Amino acid sequence: MQLIDLKAQYSQLKTKIDARIQTVLDHGQYIMGPEVTELEQKLSNYVGVKHAITCANGTDALQLCMMVLDIKVGDAVFCPTFTFYATAETIGYAGATPIFVESDDESFNICPNDLEKRIQAVIADGKLTPKAIVTVDLFGLPANYGKLQAIAKKYNLKLIEDAAQGFGGDIEGKKAGTFGDLATTSFFPAKPLGCYGDGGAIFTDNDDYASLLKSLRIHGKGANKYDNVRIGINSRLDTIQAAVLLEKLAAFPGELKARNLLASAYEQALGGKNNIKTPKVIRGYGSSWAQYTLVSENRDEIMTNLKCVGIPSMVYYATNMHQQTVFKDLNQDNGTFPIAEKLSKTVFSLPMHPYMTENDLNKIINATIK
Repeated sequence: MQLIDLKAQYSQLKTKIDARIQTVLDHGQYIMGPEVTELEQKLSNYVGVKHAITCANGTDALQLCMMVLDIKVGDAVFCPTFTFYATAETIGYAGATPIFVESDDESFNICPNDLEKRIQAVIADGKLTPKAIVTVDLFGLPANYGKLQAIAKKYNLKLIEDAAQGFGGDIEGKKAGTFGDLATTSFFPAKPLGCYGDGGAIFTDNDDYASLLKSLRIHGKGANKYDNVRIGINSRLDTIQAAVLLEKLAAFPGELKARNLLASAYEQALGGKNNIKTPKVIRGYGSSWAQYTLVSENRDEIMTNLKCVGIPSMVYYATNMHQQTVFKDLNQDNGTFPIAEKLSKTVFSLPMHPYMTENDLNKIINATIK
């Protein structure tokens, strides 16, 4: 059994994916070929933004956002502490200072109330210039953008939405990837929409941002590739990955429906059982269920029971950003993020993918509530 069964997915899409790849092999345009342009248009249409700009991976997508917003030394960028390292890494890479924010105890996403307190503290301290907020649509559920957008506007901060896990999620029908001044996603194979390697994209309605992103991702090029007008990076999505993603995107709405049915089955079977807290979707919100993440004080025991019968599980994330060795000098100490620290000690994720069999589902449920 797999946590995310990519082999089962490929077996369903094999004919179409193979044909797409063969087309690329036939025309030989392996970098920025026609499939890349086609994918960007279809991503734009699916998400509901004017521009979708692909790049080499999700981390580069965040880095490109930092470059577009001219985030630099002396700037403060606010982000959740309970997240994957790339969220904070790209802030540090830009030379700015990440200011970590507590989690909401229900959604696990960035807490708007704590965010505002930390913005006010940075302003009062006067040593850094507040510049942007990076949110994360954790485990598939969009963050509280009603409050987050209001906070960003109040303090004149740019909002970057990391929708790598949230791709396909929504709030009142408005898709993840539309809530920030810039939004990013990752096409890492395990993401809700993943390729067979690395890949990423940035979404925006801002024409100027889009133009700058298209330059920055190809060495800061100008009118042609031998006229470089700024310092950029080399971050292009290769054409074969775009070909794979085109077929996966076509299948994605059906897969998303299957993920939600699986989440409902988990909730019905596990809700209130064995001292387990199941994930809740806020009214009006839709999750893409990048992970199905439970909370339990008996995490180690449950994960051991699962392992004994061949069922994989995973902890996302065992170490918060403020606990990372690289950030130890920021003086954002343990104890100031009690919710996030508790989550890191109690969360674990079960297998979640749209091709799960009923037998596997029953096996997982029985082992979890044993």
